[in-house]
Amino acid sequence: MNVQWYPGHMTKAKRMMQEDIKLIDLIVELVDARVPLSSRNPDIDELGRNKSRLILLNKSDLSDERRNREWENYFKEKGFYVYPVNARSGAGLKAVNGLIQEACKEKIERDRKRGIKNRPIRAMIVGIPNVGKSTFINSFAGKACTKTGNKPGVTKGKQWIRLNKGVELLDTPGILWPKFEDQEVGIRLAMIGSIKDDILNLDELSLRLIGYLREEYPGILSERYQIEEEGSDLEILESIARSRHCLLKGQELDYSKAAGILLDEFRNGKIGRITLECPPDPKKSLDQEKG
Repeated sequence: MNVQWYPGHMTKAKRMMQEDIKLIDLIVELVDARVPLSSRNPDIDELGRNKSRLILLNKSDLSDERRNREWENYFKEKGFYVYPVNARSGAGLKAVNGLIQEACKEKIERDRKRGIKNRPIRAMIVGIPNVGKSTFINSFAGKACTKTGNKPGVTKGKQWIRLNKGVELLDTPGILWPKFEDQEVGIRLAMIGSIKDDILNLDELSLRLIGYLREEYPGILSERYQIEEEGSDLEILESIARSRHCLLKGQELDYSKAAGILLDEFRNGKIGRITLECPPDPKKSLDQEKG
């Protein structure tokens, strides 16, 4: 399964970010807590060198709580400020303003020494499509100041948003890198809905999800769909189709409908709190570098 998606406006957005990065003090990066590494754009690290960094693990209500803690520790060890949030419900957002001030304390101190008072911190909001940037900004600012949608690619241009006397946010369109070097990254992003479904093979994607859930969260499909988790991944999909009465004419099973139900219910958190990747083992990374 080969997943690639890079709309033309993203190339333009990356050029805009290269220009705008000079104007800001802090990069606030939203990632999806279910795939914290796969939902990061490696370009951001290159673009944001020498800038303060805050990573927000958004949709943390949908992800595995134990894994959330592991990912927090992982990013903190790399020098980022990090915090789990749920932009839709507003959970965790009260802490963000304090984190922004903490992340920019050196800049605030430099301003104070130069006699500059009350200059707002300028923060750039970045993240790949459908990670929840617009919802976050609307919730954080307390008003609907950006267009939102639950499909990738809604934010097409940049806009400054004054949050309060102390913080201004620069919203940017979601950016995906042009090519996934690791196809597993593309598949994980497809699973959470960051890539348009109409270019994907959803039947195959659902089988990949079933395989992962059976290995990492045994019993979770059995509980949700009242089925036995036995046989192949395809047989599990068949059982889900029967359980949800996904039938074509002549009582033939409708695999595509069952695949759609499975993916929707995973994305909406109805199956349970699931994280699709674990933090890399630092020892392994070290061994690979030595090798």
